[in-house]
Amino acid sequence: MTTLEILQAVAAGQLSPSAATTQLETTQTAALGFANVDLSRADRNGFPEVVYGAGKTATQIVGIVQALKHQTLPVLATRVSAEKFAALQPALPQAIYHETARCVTVGQLPQPTNPDDYIAIVTAGTSDVPVAEEAAVTAQAFGNRVERVYDVGVAGIHRLFAKLDLIRGAKVVIVIAGMEGALASVVGGLVNKPLIAVPTSIGYGTNFQGMTALLTMLNSCASGITVVNIDNGFGAAYSASLINQL
Repeated sequence: MTTLEILQAVAAGQLSPSAATTQLETTQTAALGFANVDLSRADRNGFPEVVYGAGKTATQIVGIVQALKHQTLPVLATRVSAEKFAALQPALPQAIYHETARCVTVGQLPQPTNPDDYIAIVTAGTSDVPVAEEAAVTAQAFGNRVERVYDVGVAGIHRLFAKLDLIRGAKVVIVIAGMEGALASVVGGLVNKPLIAVPTSIGYGTNFQGMTALLTMLNSCASGITVVNIDNGFGAAYSASLINQL
C-alpha cells in the first residue's frame, strides 16, 4: 500500500493507527544490507527510485529491483552492460534489456499520461544515440510520449530544418551533441519551449571526453537552455518528464 492508501484506510476505520505505523515504517525503505532502498521516493518526488547499475553486481541489482517492484512498476535500471544483464536475467525473467540504452525495465512501460504532450529527443549524430536512448527509455518509463529526431547535426543543417515542425511541437526538447556541442545553441534559437542540453563524450582529442561540448552548451547565447552533465541522458529525461507532466 502507498502512504496515501494507508492513511485512507485509517480514515475509513479499516486499519488501526498502530498497524498503520508499522506499515508506514516498512514502506519507507528496504534495508538489504548492501543497499538501503528508498521506497517512498515516488510519493515525495513523483517518480520512483531508479537503479544505477554501474558499480553494482548482478545480484545487487536483482535485490534492489525485487524490493522496488513491490511498490511500483515499471522498475528502471540504467548503465547495465549486456554481460551483467545476462547474469541477472535468470532471477528476473520478465526483465527487458534495451541494448542501445544499456537500460533494463521490469514491468510494462506505461501509456503516456497525456499523449498530446511529448518530449522531442534530438541528436547531432548517430554516435550520440546511446545517450539519447537512455533518455528515451527513461522518459517512457516515466509515462511520457517520446519523439526521436536523430542525426540532424549542424554539419548538415538542412536535416534539422526538415524535422523542425516535430521539434517545435514538443512540450520540452532534449538536445544531445558531442564534438563542439553546437546543436543545442542552434535549436535553442529556433524553439520557444524549454530545452535541456546533454553534452556527450563523443569527439576527437580536444573534445576532452565531453568537456568542450559541455562548455559550449553552458556558454550558449541562446536563452532558455539548461545543461546537464556529460552523457547524462537519464538526468535530462528526468527533468524533461517533470516539465512534460506539469
